[in-house]
Amino acid sequence: MKKLIAVCIIALTFSSCQEQQKIAFVDNNKVVNDYQKKKDFEEKFKIKIDNFNKKADSMQQAIQVEAQLFQSRAAKMSQSKAEEEYNALVQKKQMQDYQLGNEEKVLQAEGQKEIDTLVKQVKAFIKDYGKQKGYTFILGSNEAGSVLYGADAQDITEEVLKALNGDNSSSENK
Repeated sequence: MKKLIAVCIIALTFSSCQEQQKIAFVDNNKVVNDYQKKKDFEEKFKIKIDNFNKKADSMQQAIQVEAQLFQSRAAKMSQSKAEEEYNALVQKKQMQDYQLGNEEKVLQAEGQKEIDTLVKQVKAFIKDYGKQKGYTFILGSNEAGSVLYGADAQDITEEVLKALNGDNSSSENK
């Protein structure tokens, strides 16, 4: 009988030492893509892209007009003068392409930097959220398959999105 009580006490001790782990997952793509700050950034950035495209189109049209004018005048010019103007026009087009290429690279770098910053913010938020809600792990589900299966009850994507976007109606504790 003493042995049975001792075994029960040891079993209770071990079971009480084991902590219940709280594990959940989020759909990384959905969280990032539905993050309101990202949507706002994309909206503002689209305006910059549209302005860049308008500028590029305008510059391309201007060079085309110059090329058409050159073609209409070229027949009346001496060959050396025509070659000189043609080379100047080609050089102008190359400079324009170089300038637009640089501006496009700067625009892309700016966009990528902001997206990277937003992703870091989301990761930091999820980390803090997990701590506050008592999660042992919050896994990220994505196309690469980091979570191949997760029970729907463990999917806290919507809950995290509501909290991330400042909607306090998700105050339930999962």
